[in-house]
Amino acid sequence: MLPVQRKILFLLFFLSGFCGLLYQTIWLRLAFASFGIITPVISVVVSVFMLGLSLGSWAGGKWIGSLTRRTKLSAIRFYALTEFVIGLGAVTVPWLFKLGERFLLSSGESDSVTYLLYSAIVLTTIILPWCVCMGTTFPFMMAYVREYPEADPKSFSFLYLANVVGAMCGTLITALVLIEIFGFQHTLWIAGGCNLLIAIVSLVLGTPSPGTVADVEAGVRPVPVSEEEISGAPKASRFAKWLLFTTGFTSMAMEVTWTRTFAPALGTQVYAFATLLFVYLLATWIGSWMYRTDLRAGKVHSTPALLAYITVSAFIPAVINDPQLVPHVATWWGTIRAIPALCSIFPFCALLGYLTPRLIDETSNGNPEAAGTGYAVNILGCILGPLVAGYILLPNISAQVTLVLLALPFGIFFWQRRADISVRLRLGAGLVTAAFAILALFFIRGYEDEFPQSVPHMIRRDYAATVISTGEGLDRRLYINGTSITYLTPVTKYMAHLPMAFHQGKPEKALVICFGMGTTFRSLLSWGVDTTAVELSPAVRDSFGYFFKDAETVLRNPKGRIVIDDGRRFLSRTTEKFDVITIDPPPPSEAAGSSLLYSEEFYQTLKRRLKPGGIVQQWYASGEPRTILAVACSILNSFPYVRGYLSVEQSGCHFIASMEPIPQPTSAQLWERMPPAARADLAEWYPANVTDGQIRKTFDFMLSKEIQMNREAGLDPKIRITDDRPFNEYCLLRKLGWK
Repeated sequence: MLPVQRKILFLLFFLSGFCGLLYQTIWLRLAFASFGIITPVISVVVSVFMLGLSLGSWAGGKWIGSLTRRTKLSAIRFYALTEFVIGLGAVTVPWLFKLGERFLLSSGESDSVTYLLYSAIVLTTIILPWCVCMGTTFPFMMAYVREYPEADPKSFSFLYLANVVGAMCGTLITALVLIEIFGFQHTLWIAGGCNLLIAIVSLVLGTPSPGTVADVEAGVRPVPVSEEEISGAPKASRFAKWLLFTTGFTSMAMEVTWTRTFAPALGTQVYAFATLLFVYLLATWIGSWMYRTDLRAGKVHSTPALLAYITVSAFIPAVINDPQLVPHVATWWGTIRAIPALCSIFPFCALLGYLTPRLIDETSNGNPEAAGTGYAVNILGCILGPLVAGYILLPNISAQVTLVLLALPFGIFFWQRRADISVRLRLGAGLVTAAFAILALFFIRGYEDEFPQSVPHMIRRDYAATVISTGEGLDRRLYINGTSITYLTPVTKYMAHLPMAFHQGKPEKALVICFGMGTTFRSLLSWGVDTTAVELSPAVRDSFGYFFKDAETVLRNPKGRIVIDDGRRFLSRTTEKFDVITIDPPPPSEAAGSSLLYSEEFYQTLKRRLKPGGIVQQWYASGEPRTILAVACSILNSFPYVRGYLSVEQSGCHFIASMEPIPQPTSAQLWERMPPAARADLAEWYPANVTDGQIRKTFDFMLSKEIQMNREAGLDPKIRITDDRPFNEYCLLRKLGWK
């Protein structure tokens, strides 16, 4: 094979990896919009993605030899067909998601067994075929490389390196550039175009051209190979298979744990996970590049030596993850703590990037079937790792202990092969590993341990989050995955009382989306109306009693209920209609997934659940000026009547919207509409000597701070929030002044 052909193959696999991560990123987000921002959806999408890669890798390696012999076609022809089919997924998968959403609306709440089962079946049916095609690309291209005389016996690592580099660029460019400029749909079309380009170039490479015998002998054109050459696969040892499985299992389980552990440092924006994944892939690329460099130099590190280094490096994130080591200095991209957090995972990921292709090269020797099987075993671990971490380990033990447990398997492998390395390396790795384990378990404090025993706090865990309730009196706060979400504030009471008092009739049913501490839910019940609250995390719901002494009484109120579900999905599937719907999206306004509670499509769904004369309260905390403009424009584009009021804390805004006119009431009228229990609820956190007249003046203040809603701004198609263009979430280019 000529050098120019190798460069073309590298470029093809670079684009293939680029598109693969792009699809995973956008398909996951589109799944959120259709099936809810819930952990089972994340788990199913990621697991099905990996399952498809595993099945495709195994099946592609097993059958490519038979396909090429029967058809007399080059393997790259089948690779081209696969890339073409993958490109069809760019336009097909979003459409199938919409069909699946309609099918699942009647299947119950998001934590019900029925919904979890049906959603898994639907998502698997939609995503799996395209992911299987992605998995076949490695063995198909390896089979093509093997068609040439003197084929590279280490072709897997060559293609793996190109694929990882492409995946790394796909992660970064998709999140930082493409989605903000083009939106989800057009970004998918770009990926589909890249797949089509790959298919065309591959067909050209696989088209026989006139040549001479010398061309064939020189390896310029592929030549047919025998069945034995294609299908005769070396057998990987049991140790190699278990090690490949473990590298996939542990790396993906750690990625889930890092996402939760590093949340206080990285933040909750879409760029946080993109940055983490980018560093993961960057380190993997560097490790793979170092392996290819050592391979050419003939001095590849042995597997036992690599296990010694990996065992030590696996404990580094657990040791570095102490909030006391680095001050909490906020930046637009997170905090200064993010730097050591991201650096801590680099050695481990780089070493796995070295070890994984080395093992598959060693066990396959360029054979596509053996490589496909080895890669399938590795990806099988990638499927199970996130499930075990998300549903078994993290809901029951701290993230710190989880990291230690996930590092232990490498210690076991190292111990089994300790005799194959020098005594110095054996003792050094053993002592450092023991020291790191002791530090991580007994001395290092993660974000769950940030509050000393002298400070009242309670930790609850579930499959969705680690929830910490802390403080006492009016200083109580709610933290989710180490990030402060809310505190006891009158603002959350006004999220209930303001829209209820604005309602012209006698409201009977109310809905609050995002339960939080439960303040708004509790305040709505003080009006004596049927009240439903929707919350994603069971642990958040269970924390209600920490913040309010009367929580048990409130929960026994027959007019109240708490539903564990995605708020948007609940609105889509319920047949109920409400007089008041109040929404309190999680902070910050740029939080990942938050646009699904600000978008025009969300408001279209919401309007179908409003009774005539119904009132919507949309809370917006803070953000850049253009973001609040986008929120306002999306509401104006969705409702004919909108008002906005500054909060009592002079930070944040209450948007009041309706399909019918909203007369401007006086503070006296608002107060008169409130029943005695609601007035008492509003006065609860004021000093005992404060009179009703003084409390009523808070309405005077808010009404005097009405925000003028300029409807003309809503006509700008670029300054609005839609499902396709989440303006508030993807804002990096705007903040840098490049857009």
